[in-house]
Amino acid sequence: MLEPSQNDELPVIPGKRYFTIGEVSELCAVKPHVLRYWEQEFPQLSPVKRRGNRRYYQRGDVMLIRQIRHLLYEDGYTIGGARQKMTDPEDSEQAQQARQTLISEMIEELEAVLVLLLKSQKTE
Repeated sequence: MLEPSQNDELPVIPGKRYFTIGEVSELCAVKPHVLRYWEQEFPQLSPVKRRGNRRYYQRGDVMLIRQIRHLLYEDGYTIGGARQKMTDPEDSEQAQQARQTLISEMIEELEAVLVLLLKSQKTE
């Protein structure tokens, strides 16, 4: 996954559960038609489709798109090379470490929210 230092030019991912294709396009600096194309090329990328075939991406999808974007635009991989790099066993260890980091960050954020809630409860 991407390191935060490699993501400086991209906006912070908000704490929402689902994102529309337009929102993901802005968050990842990739046009919507490119996102639809990548869905065909990368089996790991499969947003939830609801009524009218509208796509809804989750936070993990957004992070995956940022990883794909980095491989293609920053590292210079081809679509096939990026697909292969993402399915290599050694990369799964990196993905696991990135997931663990994300989980740790989420736990810290939730603990901060809990502290705020407890403070507000004491003032009531």
